[in-house]
Amino acid sequence: MRSRRSFGRLAAVVFTGAIVFAGCTDNGSDDGQTSGASEGSEASDGGGHGGMEHPMDGGPAPEGMVPAEDPEFPVGTEVTLTADHMEGMEGATATISGAFDTTTYSVSFTPTDGGDPVTDHKWVVHEELENPGDAPLAEGTEVVITADHMTGMEGAEATIDSATEETVYMVDYEADGMMMTNHKWVVESEIEPA
Repeated sequence: MRSRRSFGRLAAVVFTGAIVFAGCTDNGSDDGQTSGASEGSEASDGGGHGGMEHPMDGGPAPEGMVPAEDPEFPVGTEVTLTADHMEGMEGATATISGAFDTTTYSVSFTPTDGGDPVTDHKWVVHEELENPGDAPLAEGTEVVITADHMTGMEGAEATIDSATEETVYMVDYEADGMMMTNHKWVVESEIEPA
């Protein structure tokens, strides 16, 4: 009798563990979060980042970036994001962690890891391109990306879709319960006062 109760308890624990484990696995749905050691957040399809994984800490700005002298939103300012590059971004409250004067590009590329092509990815800055020459680059220019904002981006061959001279910002914000720090990039027209 005692072994039946022990077996019953063991079965209940195994069954409960299986349910919990199943809830933690990737079932192919894009719920805006990823599990595992990468600690990233997946982008929505709406901003040209479809299903691409972003690190939770974007790290410092690339070398050679020039801080904006008089940005509309100085470092430390709390703002509201209007961009929808990633799930949970649009309408999120964010804090400016960097403001820079440079040329910022929307690009299309095929990830180096064999992922699906990415179109109209917003954004990479001039300093994140391999030997780019003088800014701004014309629409249609072929470039190589040196940024690693997401899996398969670094080293990818890309095409410039558009360029802007707006002040570009790094931001810290929370999305789907995860804190993103030094997220790269949002441009001034994608930010509103909080």
